[in-house]
Amino acid sequence: MLTSKQLTDIKELQQACEASESFELKLNWDMLKTRAGKDKEDFFYYEDGKLVGFIGLYGFGNKVEICGMVHPDFRRKGIFTRLFREALHEVSEKGYKKVLLNAPANSKSAKGFLATISCKYSFSEYQMKWEETELDRSEDVTVRLSAAVDFELEVQLEVQCFGFDEEEARAYNNERFADDQYLIILFNGEAVGKIRVSHLDGEAWIFGFAVLPEFQGKGIGRKTLTNIVIKEHEGGFPIFLEVEAKNAHALRLYESCGFRAYHSQDYYDLED
Repeated sequence: MLTSKQLTDIKELQQACEASESFELKLNWDMLKTRAGKDKEDFFYYEDGKLVGFIGLYGFGNKVEICGMVHPDFRRKGIFTRLFREALHEVSEKGYKKVLLNAPANSKSAKGFLATISCKYSFSEYQMKWEETELDRSEDVTVRLSAAVDFELEVQLEVQCFGFDEEEARAYNNERFADDQYLIILFNGEAVGKIRVSHLDGEAWIFGFAVLPEFQGKGIGRKTLTNIVIKEHEGGFPIFLEVEAKNAHALRLYESCGFRAYHSQDYYDLED
């Protein structure tokens, strides 16, 4: 588990980096704040007691994402390269099958580093924020908390909707964030999908939104999203979500419900 000082140091370093280039880093704070401590997932570089370099590993089943940063005043000293080598050693030890490097789309420093290693562009992801829009509740679509009986459904949703292999989906669904709401979507009482709502630093984030393929096209996704947004808005939360840029159907759905893109992240596959 990361200490409160380490978390504060990471946050201060993030703020310094973002201010220097006007971008936003995706550091998966829900994961950073709930590190179990059994594995080495975070790599730090201090100078004179000040954190000036950091890389985090974020595992999702057999896939791992890598995101990191170096203070603007300490770049071009090989700090990120050193941390990256340490991180890759741990990735190799854990046997991840897929490694994704995450960089803000408009970060010149990140793109400069990526040009020095063997990787290829994979996809982009938008962060979206809800702008207040008039929405109506739907009664035929509801949600309830996920239970053990829903595990196989959640695995199949990862496989059919997000392209996970079954082993990866099972590993991913065995790991839960204690403070998040894992919800099952019900259509006329039948379990047909899932959605996760995370509350972090006074914000509501929507993740893992999926409906079984045979129930898609019936308006279930739109009704679920609408009901969740209304509930979170009534709770006083600003509401955010993420979506792959190439997922045009999801992008249109979110935009039609009042979400607007404000930032993008680029992902790169690390090549052998």
